[in-house]
Amino acid sequence: MTSRNGLTKKLIPGDAGDPAGLTALLHRYLIWLETHHFAENTVNIRRLQLARFISWCDDRSVTQARQVTPELIERFQRHLYYYRKKDGQPLSISSQSHWLTSLRSWMKWMKDQRVVELNPALEMVFPKEEKRLPRHALTQEEVEAVLAQPDITRPCGLRMRAILELLYSSGLRRKEVLGLVRSDIDRERRVILVRLGKGKKDRFVPLGERALHWLDKYLTEARSKLSDDPTQQLLFVSTTGRPLHPNYISSQVRLMMNRAGIAKAGSCHLFRHTAATLMLDAGADIRHLQAILGHESLCTTQIYTHVSIGKLCEVHKRTHPARLFRRRGGTSREWRHYARILSTVWQRASQLIQRLLGRSPSVSNASSTD
Repeated sequence: MTSRNGLTKKLIPGDAGDPAGLTALLHRYLIWLETHHFAENTVNIRRLQLARFISWCDDRSVTQARQVTPELIERFQRHLYYYRKKDGQPLSISSQSHWLTSLRSWMKWMKDQRVVELNPALEMVFPKEEKRLPRHALTQEEVEAVLAQPDITRPCGLRMRAILELLYSSGLRRKEVLGLVRSDIDRERRVILVRLGKGKKDRFVPLGERALHWLDKYLTEARSKLSDDPTQQLLFVSTTGRPLHPNYISSQVRLMMNRAGIAKAGSCHLFRHTAATLMLDAGADIRHLQAILGHESLCTTQIYTHVSIGKLCEVHKRTHPARLFRRRGGTSREWRHYARILSTVWQRASQLIQRLLGRSPSVSNASSTD
């Protein structure tokens, strides 16, 4: 069984003929998600995660929805905590939360469909997630080194250069880049229309002049050599004229980074982080950046205010006394002199403020002495 994007769907274990069984209910739930226009990726992930939950339940002789209890769900949550992947690493807190979110949504659907009387996941307590920053962002020099790696004398190399320029210029997600069609490029306004991005929302994204140059170069010199099918409207296609696989793009970006001698983790999404960080360093407004990146919540965009360290370093260098002292080459004797001057100024300012408030400094001093 394959999905619309050609990926194989995982078969759901259990007896699909039992209408009260978990297997049949999961089939119904997935159909409900599709008919209510949930993202295909969301449906596929929930299929995978909930199928594994059913398999876990089956090992414990639990096959009916009425057998799923809050205690069973708590046991499953402990199972996720102690689970180890093939490399011996545990599931991240984020991954555990995603699994539990799928389970809670399914249980809520069962309650809404009156399959069960009570939602067994209603009082489930999620693990507290860590608020981690993106681990890396490229410098401007590193970006230029990566952009110079593709062999632009070949159609595939020119395609790769155009993809890299687009990732860097507009901060698009990998899936958004691969979903672009040729008519999505508005050359007159220098923007790209991203159709049904994350959250199934359209948005316009600015396109830099250099990125537009490489896109036009790719379209005029390489696109027709990759596919001469007039019905294929995708902007980026493989050598056989078919859609590019996301993993292929990630591996190619990683290859370009390795050739440039950059060992930082990440590939396509790293360019998104880099674009956001460098724009903030250059003075971009956080809300403008939110619109460009397509974040539904400003809280998601604010993570880049922590990653963008450039301005903080500049303020620290300009204002911190220790750095000011080193830059001017002052001595401790000079700083004591400055301190005495500031102390005198402060005393006079205090006296002036007391006079304005109608209080005599001598009276104030006398009362304090008493």
